[in-house]
Amino acid sequence: MQNITSTAALKNAIQLLEAEQAAKGKLLKEQLYLTYESLKPINLLRSALKDISASPYLINDITGTAMSLASGIISKKIIAGKSGNLLRKLLGSVLQLGVTNFMERHSDIIRSFIQVIFRHVFSRKETDQRKR
Repeated sequence: MQNITSTAALKNAIQLLEAEQAAKGKLLKEQLYLTYESLKPINLLRSALKDISASPYLINDITGTAMSLASGIISKKIIAGKSGNLLRKLLGSVLQLGVTNFMERHSDIIRSFIQVIFRHVFSRKETDQRKR
């Protein structure tokens, strides 16, 4: 920056700096508003759901976990039911843990198997409808 020797040049430099400060202040306020909006709970939830839906690996992990938990709970209900027998409840809990762990470890294979079955069932219906 060069030295300012006249009052007119000084006033001009001051006006330029004030205009620059006003522009930066406006940008800062806009950024503050955007940050405030992004930190609202509904917007945080919306962005989290958007990230989840954009990640196919995360969706596969969630479906695998949900499938394993559901199968564990169902197996416990089948074995223990509404029984008051302590041994049956214990056996149901152990079976639930085992089935859940098995399903979690082999969820890709099980998912592929289920997809093959669905394709086979639905393709059979389509060929039956075509024959008619």
